[in-house]
Amino acid sequence: MFKHAQLESVKAWACDPAHGALPLHARIQRAIRQLILDGSLGVGKPLPASRALAKSLGVSRDTVESAYSQLHAEGFIERRVGSGSFVSERTQRLPRHDTAQHPGSQRASQRLSQRGAAIYRGGGVRDFLTPRPFAPGVPETRSFPLQTWERLERQVLKEYGTQALLHSPPQGMEPLRRAIADYVNLERGARATPERVLVLTSSQQAMTLCANVLLDAGERIFIEDPVYHGARKAFDAAGLECVPVPLDADGVRVEHLRNAQQPAKAVFLTPSHQFPTGATLALDRRLAVIEWAQQHQAWIIEDDYDSEFHYAGKPTACVQGLDAHDRTLYIGTFTKSLFPGLRIGFMVLPLQLVAPMTAARTLLDGHSAPIPQLTLARFMEGGHFGAHVRTMRAVYADRRDVLARLVRKHLADFVEPRVPNGGMQMPCIFIRDIPEREAIDTARRAGIDLLGLTALHASSKHKAGFLMGFAAHDPVELEIAVKKLADILRALAR
Repeated sequence: MFKHAQLESVKAWACDPAHGALPLHARIQRAIRQLILDGSLGVGKPLPASRALAKSLGVSRDTVESAYSQLHAEGFIERRVGSGSFVSERTQRLPRHDTAQHPGSQRASQRLSQRGAAIYRGGGVRDFLTPRPFAPGVPETRSFPLQTWERLERQVLKEYGTQALLHSPPQGMEPLRRAIADYVNLERGARATPERVLVLTSSQQAMTLCANVLLDAGERIFIEDPVYHGARKAFDAAGLECVPVPLDADGVRVEHLRNAQQPAKAVFLTPSHQFPTGATLALDRRLAVIEWAQQHQAWIIEDDYDSEFHYAGKPTACVQGLDAHDRTLYIGTFTKSLFPGLRIGFMVLPLQLVAPMTAARTLLDGHSAPIPQLTLARFMEGGHFGAHVRTMRAVYADRRDVLARLVRKHLADFVEPRVPNGGMQMPCIFIRDIPEREAIDTARRAGIDLLGLTALHASSKHKAGFLMGFAAHDPVELEIAVKKLADILRALAR
């Protein structure tokens, strides 16, 4: 069992504001792991029962179970049915982090800046590098019109010659900025001109720029609860105070912005298709957010990450197009609509922000590669982008329906699907007492990538579950993976 000092160490780790970027179960897991690495918990030492430790820490038993499951998956502890959890014999081979005897062996995070340590603790943003089943946000690339793309790229090289091998302007190539402005004006109801467009490598880069250019460390930003993890990590890394705002079926509850005791400098929204719930922000709330931003001279950061894929009616116009006060920064990406390897995103900015954002961008990576920009511009101008999106919209709608049927058929004893009206992933909520972290880890080892919902919430008042991406796999592949996931959940529910 834990000694008093060990218990206090775990409590201190769990309550330390410096670890606030981590979900609670991860803080507990890392605190226990550190006790093992420091030698405070030796080989074979028993850990408290999950119920007892949960009571001592004032957390739910599921939280401790998730921490223990991760420690078990990493090989730090052994779990014996009927006996409990013990420090694994495999930890004998671990190097001990004895900082008292070896003052020079401080952990790497202690040698970093506060911002660097926060970024390192946050773990960055994990991309799903291969399209394994259910990885969210991964598009179908096998049917991409490669021959068309290759032909357009040859045209670019023939016309531009060695000029295409030079630096791009940091704001982006003018033909692409013009094509993006035309597209978002027509399809998303935006108010864009080529002069307002900043071409970037990703929406993640856009959020990092917003966090560092618009706000100072310690200033407040309203975020949706739950929220896209990449945005939260970008804001945390910049030292911002993220203030969660709850949602309902019509999106973020704007009255929480108006009634906040302390104002915020900005609000981050995914209004077209909220991540991860799929809710669409109602028109009256869009107008209310715009009015709030104008009154408080605050910024609206609008992430329109997969608005191309809507399956019921016409998509709602973007907030930026409704904002007559020019307080909205609109973020878009081609990673999901085309292919991840393209590495092109963009922002449509208020005119007064174009120069400072472009200057800040030069400190990150200077510019985006010219050849893909010019090829994409021709792909859009020639109508190929619109045609590809329309084709994939129909494909993804069919795959969404297939996945919903498969989940109801094979996973009905374990989860309830929340079928979205758009996007590329489906939230599923546990209806059985299954540890979320253990389910995700077990599925990953079996070749299935799920994104847990718990880490996306700031509050503890939510139901556990996961996101299932459906875009990158055909119906046969989806059925095979769902049946494999059913076996995994069945074993964990026993």
